[in-house]
Amino acid sequence: MTQVATQSASLRAYRRGILLVLLGSLCSSWIGLGVRMMESATAWQILVYRSLGLIVFLLIFIALRNHGRLLAAFRDAGAASLIGGLGLATAFSGGIVAMHLATVANAMFLLACAPFLSAILGRLILGEQVRPVTWIAIAMAMLGVILMVGEGISFGYFWGNVTGLCGGLGLAVFIISLRWGRLSDMLPINVFGGLFGLLFAVMVCVATGDGISVSAHDAVVALAMGVFQLGLSLVFITLGSRTVPAGELALLTMAEVVLAPFWVYLVYGETAGVLTLAGGALMLLAIAGDALTGLRERKP
Repeated sequence: MTQVATQSASLRAYRRGILLVLLGSLCSSWIGLGVRMMESATAWQILVYRSLGLIVFLLIFIALRNHGRLLAAFRDAGAASLIGGLGLATAFSGGIVAMHLATVANAMFLLACAPFLSAILGRLILGEQVRPVTWIAIAMAMLGVILMVGEGISFGYFWGNVTGLCGGLGLAVFIISLRWGRLSDMLPINVFGGLFGLLFAVMVCVATGDGISVSAHDAVVALAMGVFQLGLSLVFITLGSRTVPAGELALLTMAEVVLAPFWVYLVYGETAGVLTLAGGALMLLAIAGDALTGLRERKP
């Protein structure tokens, strides 16, 4: 009876983790809308104000969650929060810049390398087993990437593709760090990500001569992105990461990749080609199949 009860609790925790990660992916998929709403802000200026909104939101959330013990929360998160923060900042930078250098569909689909990298790093660093079905799902997601890139590669999109892939690597490092410190409250990792992203973006803005001054409209939109698009997303994903292995966790976050072009199409009419849509459908099938088989295999 005790073993059955433990299995049932484990299944409930796994289900809750999947739901939280999918909710986080839903929130993060609004990024394309935010970028398209900008009047004149550059990618790095957007990152400055989005990071500010993220940092303020998370500091308040962590303080409330830990009854005012803010410093203790950061101390408990340890080195994993610093490493993961660097990875997250890389993902921030790569994703936003890629959207300015290519289409939203290009930028988001290129992040699909993250599940493959996360599964490998999770196995090598954390010793996490990767289910055969998960490897198949990751391969399907990568095939979706190939379909998309085959249609989207051009001289104009080259650097957009490069920065998108860098963002995928940063996301993988972030996910491995979440799993590394999963026994602690890892919400501070997101604050470090915001801080590193903010510092880097400010340096780029100063170096390019653009500065950090933007219109009130762009500042408000970017700050709102930091709270509602990125802040809520990272809270959900961080909480869900405690019970979902790295490879599956990264694959679930790819629901963002499928949804982001849909919102932009719905609001702005920005369309994607047939191969891009086919790649997205394949990724959606992979995500759904992996999640459903994971639930069935954990059935007590």
